[in-house]
Amino acid sequence: MEFGDTVLAAQRAGRLVVQPRMGMSDPAQMRAALLAVKHAKATTVGTITLDSFTRVGDHASALRAIEEGSPLNGYPIVAHPLETTRSGVFDGVVERGFPVQVRHGSAAPAVIFDVLAQLGLWASEGGPVSYCLPYSRRPLTDSIDEWALTVERFVAAADGGRLAHLETFGGCMLGQLCPPGLLVALSVLEGLFFRQHGVRSLSLSYAQQTNHDQDVEAVCALRRLARELLPDVRWHVVVYTYMGLFPRTPAGAAALLRDSVRLARTAGAARLIVKTAAEAHRIPHVGENVEALEMAAAEADLVEPGADESYDDSETYLEARAIVESVLDLHERVGRALLLAFGRGLLDVPYCLHPDNLNRARGYLGGDGRLRWSAVGAMRIPLRRQVAERLDSRGLLRALSWTADRYDALVLGGLSRRELAPG
Repeated sequence: MEFGDTVLAAQRAGRLVVQPRMGMSDPAQMRAALLAVKHAKATTVGTITLDSFTRVGDHASALRAIEEGSPLNGYPIVAHPLETTRSGVFDGVVERGFPVQVRHGSAAPAVIFDVLAQLGLWASEGGPVSYCLPYSRRPLTDSIDEWALTVERFVAAADGGRLAHLETFGGCMLGQLCPPGLLVALSVLEGLFFRQHGVRSLSLSYAQQTNHDQDVEAVCALRRLARELLPDVRWHVVVYTYMGLFPRTPAGAAALLRDSVRLARTAGAARLIVKTAAEAHRIPHVGENVEALEMAAAEADLVEPGADESYDDSETYLEARAIVESVLDLHERVGRALLLAFGRGLLDVPYCLHPDNLNRARGYLGGDGRLRWSAVGAMRIPLRRQVAERLDSRGLLRALSWTADRYDALVLGGLSRRELAPG
């Protein structure tokens, strides 16, 4: 069973699929990690996260590290021989019911996807915007062109009835301080880009933000837009546990993870990418990843799955829909429309310093934890209220640490929510 179908089958059975973000440079360690995830007391899929050298195309440095026995921060899938990965990592591990997704972070992923096709791995993620603007200085036009060719070649290679699956990273732009209407819109737009280049199995991402009710609105808005604009593909929504500064206390980290589970279950997401109690201090080891997976699965069993459709006409939905329509009106080719939209400021990611992002939009964190716009630049966002508030450097730092401070304080019985409010 392919990656997307595995997740959808679990969702139909009422189970939340949980997934770690981990990668080890040593094949034996990577294999052991996948087996640990596979045998966790949870409904899981596997992950191989690639190393930083591979992400930027420096395969010579990755190979040198392998030869010198130097550990990397992920698996160098291009530098390792194909047979090493096949026999040393996947044999007896990857099978029906336990597919593996390769996560890479590359703005120029052609070589990576070619290797995935040779290995018979048909699930990955990213996008021409979401893996270019935050992580690269490469021109957006180059990223869009390479992603288009890469996706088409990847889909064509998945012959014999296999279904290539791609997850858009658009709903995770910069991880935090981006109001959710834009995150939802970017996730949908990258999904439409993938579909236009032949993908028929998609997942649409959304990263947990700072207010649970607003996050539920966002995930429901994402699901509604997917129903409306992607009716001819198999899709599901994946939620990321909060991607910003993580609570420093184990109890605070656990509380934040449980809230991300509640978000995924309540809003009808099918898959959750977890974080661990070690996130604030270091890269987690395998046992900590398994512990987080099992904690998330146990929490999911306590929450009734569903999708609160009362948010269908929410502010988040209307904002995301307006952004998507303003982009699609520019050109029939989604890639070209994305490029034009960023050039005209119809898409504008706050605090993103990439040269192709106008960076005129600004968001801020309200006292209730909701993310709002203080400036929208040229984006055609139907603001319901005029907002004058802007973040200075002190306010920005406070906003960035607000979630971590709040969860730590709540579990320690320290500062009140009022005292922890941003601004």
